[in-house]
Amino acid sequence: MQQRTTLSYDGSWVGLLTAIFEVYEYKFDAASIQQMAQADQGDLFGARHEVHTDHAKAERVKKGVINRVGKKDFQELYAAYLSELQGVEDLILRLVRNYLAPDGVGLSQNYGHEDVLRIKQINKSVSRERHRFKAFVRFRKLSDELFFAKIDPDFNILPLIIPHFRDRYADQSWVIYDIKRDYGAYYNQSEVVEIHLSDLPSEREIMERGEDKEALYDELWRRYFRSTNITERKNTKLHLQHVPKRYWKYLNEKFDL
Repeated sequence: MQQRTTLSYDGSWVGLLTAIFEVYEYKFDAASIQQMAQADQGDLFGARHEVHTDHAKAERVKKGVINRVGKKDFQELYAAYLSELQGVEDLILRLVRNYLAPDGVGLSQNYGHEDVLRIKQINKSVSRERHRFKAFVRFRKLSDELFFAKIDPDFNILPLIIPHFRDRYADQSWVIYDIKRDYGAYYNQSEVVEIHLSDLPSEREIMERGEDKEALYDELWRRYFRSTNITERKNTKLHLQHVPKRYWKYLNEKFDL
């Protein structure tokens, strides 16, 4: 019986694809992939293999999966990775192995397969979160013309919403910062770059740095929200279904509720 090998990677998507490549390269039949911090606390009796992120190896895995099952199914693997759920790396590894197997063509549509069904379920959850944050991100215009927004989603959906905001606000500079994962996206009207803020401004500091009219716009928006609300037709249960309470902190129309 082959000893189980734990491959530790740096937590990046490219690193994960590199780890999958090395499962094949080193012929690890019994393998598990974990981020480095988790792998340090893993199986004491199994073997350990440290993965060094390699873009060329990652690209070969990407190309192989896309050639076998298509871009859409490869994108599902990426969205599952962004879920950050425990054990998702091993789920992705199993699926890649199945997709690249001789009978892997068409497997992604077999909902009777346990791993295929699981990847679809995860994608549905991630997609729902992505869709909501495309609607619930609220920017505040700062005095230096920069639009700033904080988010803290359950899943790491920032990479998935960037194209939406880049297309929608192509003529404005903005930052969307994920405070849970301590990184953000800065768009300078030409490209999006990843940023890490050593001194994240508090809500009060953002308010103080906001443009003078921001407070007025907030109040006008709240008045509009109240004026369009028909008390007799109020359906709190339906409202919470579409706008869960955990998102209210992003919505300036909810600040005084």
